[in-house]
Amino acid sequence: MFFPEAMTEVELIVPSKDLLAVTKVLGNQGVFHQIDSTYLGLENLGPNTWQETAASFSTLERRIQVIMQTLNLEEEYSGPSDFDSIADLEPIQSAVDRIEAEVKQTSDQLAAEKKILEQLESQLHQLEPIADTNVDVGALRKSNYLHSVLGIIPAENVSRLETSLSRVPHAFFTLREDPKKPVVWLLGPRSNSDIIDRAVKSAYLNPLTLPEEFAGTPAEITESIRKAIETSKQKISELDRTLARLADAHRKELHKLLWDVHVSRLIADAIARFGQLRHTYVVVGWVPSADLELLTQRLKQASKEILIEAIPIERAGHHSNVPVALRNPGFLSPFELLVNTYARPRYEEIDPTFLIAVTFPLLYGAMFGDVGHGLVLAAIGWLLSKKSSLGGLLIACGLSGTIFGFIFGSIFGFEEILPHHPFFGRFVLIQPMHNILQILGIAIGTGIVLLTLGYLLNLYNAFRARDWGRFFFDSNGLAGLIFHWSFLGIFASALLPGFPIPTIVFVILAVVSVLLCVVFSEPLKHWMEGHYPLIEGSIGIFAVQAAAELLEKVISVFSNTMSYVRVGAFAIVHAGFTGAVFVIARLLSGGQEAGFAYWAVVVFGNLFVIGLEGFIVAIQTMRLHYYEFFSKFFTGGGSPYEPLALATAKEK
Repeated sequence: MFFPEAMTEVELIVPSKDLLAVTKVLGNQGVFHQIDSTYLGLENLGPNTWQETAASFSTLERRIQVIMQTLNLEEEYSGPSDFDSIADLEPIQSAVDRIEAEVKQTSDQLAAEKKILEQLESQLHQLEPIADTNVDVGALRKSNYLHSVLGIIPAENVSRLETSLSRVPHAFFTLREDPKKPVVWLLGPRSNSDIIDRAVKSAYLNPLTLPEEFAGTPAEITESIRKAIETSKQKISELDRTLARLADAHRKELHKLLWDVHVSRLIADAIARFGQLRHTYVVVGWVPSADLELLTQRLKQASKEILIEAIPIERAGHHSNVPVALRNPGFLSPFELLVNTYARPRYEEIDPTFLIAVTFPLLYGAMFGDVGHGLVLAAIGWLLSKKSSLGGLLIACGLSGTIFGFIFGSIFGFEEILPHHPFFGRFVLIQPMHNILQILGIAIGTGIVLLTLGYLLNLYNAFRARDWGRFFFDSNGLAGLIFHWSFLGIFASALLPGFPIPTIVFVILAVVSVLLCVVFSEPLKHWMEGHYPLIEGSIGIFAVQAAAELLEKVISVFSNTMSYVRVGAFAIVHAGFTGAVFVIARLLSGGQEAGFAYWAVVVFGNLFVIGLEGFIVAIQTMRLHYYEFFSKFFTGGGSPYEPLALATAKEK
């Protein structure tokens, strides 16, 4: 739970006769992370037919999925795992062709009918503005001498249109009066159709396209279209029922075909990445050390002649190629998501999931301290927990906010209830609005503790990786930790009268440590690693770079520490926001703390504070973890652990 799972590199030599049995075991166990080992095979054995087989099954799987989507069937990846060989392509191909032909005929008819319905509804929508006009517009299309335009025009552009056509013979009728967009009918000689069309376009007249298959007045055409729409909807309903019958008839067969093709595709794809020798295959991958023994037993049962070589991987050094498996308890899944959003831990690093499960709600609750607000947030999280892992995160943060609400003595912004209660009053320790400096001081102290913990975790990571240059001379290593505390000591000894340690002691420690962790950090790391030259590039460039890094280090130590002031500041702001709600409520209720207006403002004001503050505090808590805390010890960049499995991720 505190570290990624220990991994073992596994190399298998599999006889050709046991190829499918061994691959089936690897897929059924679901613990083998495969590595492409085709480069270990012989090149003169001809083309890899397994790649073609995998491609064929992949195409079939996509076709089955399309059929199931058309029939509104759920994709189910379950079935028997006992098989001696992969599925035969020809029978499956024939079955898919047969079902696809039946479904395609109905689905094509349904798509065509839906398109017809869409066109009819569009035509009806266009005719609605002129439905009450009594003009046989169908006759206009038959005229050999007149050019006609029917449409809707902005009222302010009517005069512009008439001005543009002042020198062209035309007739202009308003079929429906409207103060904003009247319906107009424009007639002119067909010889002047180009001029009329340009004038219409410049006046932003939106033409109405009349359906050619209908004739008569707009009212008659509208009625005909409505009847056609009803007929089309009936056809669509009948086709939907036909598809439902096809779905019932082919459900079991499609599920079996999907499973057979899916398993065969996974098996063929896995074998295609094996290294092929003359009579054997080479298989390479990673297995969690805890699962190795059981997998070895199953492999030896599947093949008596298999050769297995297991190489446990120590955490010393850098292992960017080792897949990282994080197996935290289910209740930590939302916090694991937060960690992976930043970066996946490296194999040799600490998994900070458990740590962030403590610190994230802690900081969130301190900035969102209110009993009522915390309980509302926890309730929202409980409602979301069945659908999203985000729900668990909201529950933890809400309960933390509730605890801090008791500490701050606030319940839905009321700060006079809990402190005076005979039972709850003993839990109220500090109120943000009345102890501002104390709250800010505690926040800075909390930041110092968390940053120091980050330095210590970085030291532990470096120790586990046997990276002694990073351990002693990294900016977040031992020298960096000494500089951080020396920097804080300088301020403490200067600001606190009677401080037991002289300021000069901290100044000396700060100078020495900053030289080690910044100015000479890279040369010292190179020296410990045996890397020469110690200084890359010219001395001048090295000096300029060291000066810039020194300035950046001093600023970052100060800014990282002071960033935690925001924990106390947001606790004060949260109390200030709720206080402002009560001020507004009293103003609207005439100075009284009663009445509908007062309680309406209190209720909606609290909801507003929960929504706004809850979101802002979440962003600030993530920022404190990602930019201040994680940057001290967490490198990230690990490869995801993706074991070979017959079931899809959705099923698992």
